[in-house]
Amino acid sequence: MAEEPDFDVIVIGAGVAGTVAAYQLASKGHSVVLIERGEAPGSKNLSGGILYTHSIKTVFPDFLETAPYERKIDKNRIVFTNPGSWVGVDYQDARLAQLGSAVSVLRAKLDAWLAEQAEGAGAMVMPGVRVDSLIKEGEQITGVVAGEDELRARVVIAADGVNSFIARDAGLRTKPRHEQQAVGVKAVIKLDPAVIEDRFNVDSEHGVAYALVGDCSLGVGGGGFLYTNKDTLSVGLVLRLDDLEKKKLRTVDIFDHYLEYPLVDSLVKGGELVEYGCHLVNEGGEAMMGQLVFPGLVIVGDAAGLTLNTGLTVRGMDLAIGSAIAASSAVSAALEKGDTSAAGLSGYTANLASSFVGQDMHTYNKAPAFLESAVGMYGDYGQLLADVLHGAFSLDGTPRQHMSKVARQALKKSPVKLMQLAKDGLKGLKAL
Repeated sequence: MAEEPDFDVIVIGAGVAGTVAAYQLASKGHSVVLIERGEAPGSKNLSGGILYTHSIKTVFPDFLETAPYERKIDKNRIVFTNPGSWVGVDYQDARLAQLGSAVSVLRAKLDAWLAEQAEGAGAMVMPGVRVDSLIKEGEQITGVVAGEDELRARVVIAADGVNSFIARDAGLRTKPRHEQQAVGVKAVIKLDPAVIEDRFNVDSEHGVAYALVGDCSLGVGGGGFLYTNKDTLSVGLVLRLDDLEKKKLRTVDIFDHYLEYPLVDSLVKGGELVEYGCHLVNEGGEAMMGQLVFPGLVIVGDAAGLTLNTGLTVRGMDLAIGSAIAASSAVSAALEKGDTSAAGLSGYTANLASSFVGQDMHTYNKAPAFLESAVGMYGDYGQLLADVLHGAFSLDGTPRQHMSKVARQALKKSPVKLMQLAKDGLKGLKAL
């Protein structure tokens, strides 16, 4: 006779996906335990990022009034960096400010708050517990092993992050290829709020997000970011693993160069480094998702490969939350029907595919290949832009030329070939 489970659902990992799934299921009356290997939810999540709030507001409509986010992000700056020059595009829109669609967050604060909401809804939160493996009875996942203890459940939700060791160790997921992952190097730099507001031309409620590409990362595929928080800056790089290996560069050296790059240095000047670290980031897009439903098990968030880098935005948290919503609905239905087989849980796959998560992952399914192949984005294109603009702004008394001729001359001197520029432009339009 099968052993009676301890819980309806075990959720592994108290990141945004795990906490939202636990909250949703506990709110529906299911018995849920949320297991987190860190000392507390959020304690192992470095730095933070930009949260696009459309998905979290479907779970917590008063999120902007109650949650511990940092600043509303309604200013975006995209910068091509070169040795000795940079070219930026600024975008600010009152519609973004009114919508409140993006906020900067520090995960230590946000994840702790989300775990409190899950606990308030009735979920049991177990921090400081490492899940070592899954329990299988035949093909069915029936629980987890943590040290000498076993916990059993009708369904396990794996929300254990980008590496998803639980699913991989069980032979359910394959290890991602190097071209499908990047290393994220992040730091939190403390600055007086008044300095942030003066330096970035923002008020106490709003902030700005920078995306940088090119020489700031020594031409390695990926790029840099900088987000304003209340009294800190989140600063870092995302560097493709395959390109790091190819160029034989060390992450620490690139990060030092990044912080010393004149634009970045001018923004972080006078700050105090309070946090620093590295972690892996998914870069493979839709191709990384694979199978997400197994008998007694569903996989959500970063563990499911749900990250999108479109070159303009890097999204993970909103997709993770969307996957948690899709999974919790399907798991609840399966529990009510008493069918937690793969077929019984297949509603998750359908929910995900019909949601913004599945649709956006498919829309941008060509983005990873484009960002990998368009190597000019990481150096030559930025320099070409700077050379064209230099021809416009270097008023030194010599007769001026039409911009078309300036552009042709700059292109002639550049390693960039017109045909390649046209091909990358067309690929970019199709991919992004």
